Amino acid sequence: MGLARRRRTLGYSQEKLAQLVGVDRTTVGRWESGRIAPHPTQRRALAAVLEISLAELDALLTPQRAVDAEEWERQSGGPQDAGDPDEMIRREFLRLLTISGALAALPAEEAEALAEGVRRGTPSDFARMNGHLWQVYQLARSKRSVYPVVRDQLTALTEALAGHRGSTRTLLTAAADLFQLAGEVAFDADRYSDAVASYALAATLGKDAGAYDLWACALVRHAYVEMAEHRYAQAAEMLGAAEALAGRGDEGLSTRYWVASVRAEAYAGLGDLNACERALDRADEVRRLSPDGNNGGWLRFDGSRLAEERGARYVRLGRLDLAESTLKGALEQGPLASRLSYRRRASVLTDLAAIGARRGDPEQVVAYGSEAVELARTSSSGYVTRRLRDLYDEFGPLRQDRRVAELGAEIVALSTSSREG
Repeated sequence: MGLARRRRTLGYSQEKLAQLVGVDRTTVGRWESGRIAPHPTQRRALAAVLEISLAELDALLTPQRAVDAEEWERQSGGPQDAGDPDEMIRREFLRLLTISGALAALPAEEAEALAEGVRRGTPSDFARMNGHLWQVYQLARSKRSVYPVVRDQLTALTEALAGHRGSTRTLLTAAADLFQLAGEVAFDADRYSDAVASYALAATLGKDAGAYDLWACALVRHAYVEMAEHRYAQAAEMLGAAEALAGRGDEGLSTRYWVASVRAEAYAGLGDLNACERALDRADEVRRLSPDGNNGGWLRFDGSRLAEERGARYVRLGRLDLAESTLKGALEQGPLASRLSYRRRASVLTDLAAIGARRGDPEQVVAYGSEAVELARTSSSGYVTRRLRDLYDEFGPLRQDRRVAELGAEIVALSTSSREG
């Protein structure tokens, strides 16, 4: 009766079926049109969701024209071959996420059969490459420029997981690490759904590898997405789980202190000053660790950002005098003073501009906001652009000031360019 009919019989939309199987909606549309067939690992998940056997699924997948090209395009939102480059990248990204997540759980014999002719990789090489990619990511002005390399590394790691014999723990650890980086690239580009998918896979792989610190860090990064959507209660709950995991991890690593730092942000969002202060004090204990407490990759928390983070929390809580003195101090020190960290500096500048907006001071808004806009242009950072959009919402009556209005127009143009690009 056809795959599409079976889906509709069960009451699933293409989007819902895609969610249950772990693929993109357009992939379901292409299965139903007969343009592509599910991968072996996807077939099992698809059969289970559709409540049929693999043999019955094969019958449904027999190429047919029950759904013609015009109907398929309508269901999928338009012709897929003529989509923009970013959409093509997004679909490929999601496909890689799906394949890699599935391969991690494959029995050895199936993995070997699927990996015929695929280039094999050495686990230690992946770990070293991941460390290099994190350094490239941190130094890159435009974070999205790192994506093609991350994508290629994901592909290579997928192939290695499929073809590896024996224990896969080292590869699973490398995969959990790499998916956190993939999530960071997606988050910076304002692609929350892709970031969440990456972090979820990173957490699952970290769990399978028994890597508690890596698992906890994936939850911390996921919590950032929740907070970006102003879901502070959900973020606090996720960070509570991360704290429990970090407690089972390596005491020599800074994981538990990073969790505390991010919990302070969640508490600030909930308006709880006392809990925020306690969490910040706990995070400050990271200074007791040796320099080896962070690895410079998926775990980079060393306390160097605490001043700017404390200032940002005070802004959120409305403690403007405390916030301003703390942020100005952070701006004059270390990487922020030398402009090496575009995203961090821009975030502090945006917070200082927000303080000016709340005080009704157009001079302060324009002085700090204009520099933040310039850094956003230079870095092409979706994260910084998002912060500037939040600043724009703070302008209120100050929009009557010509200089603030011009800054607002720049932010709107930057936001529009970010969505289109």
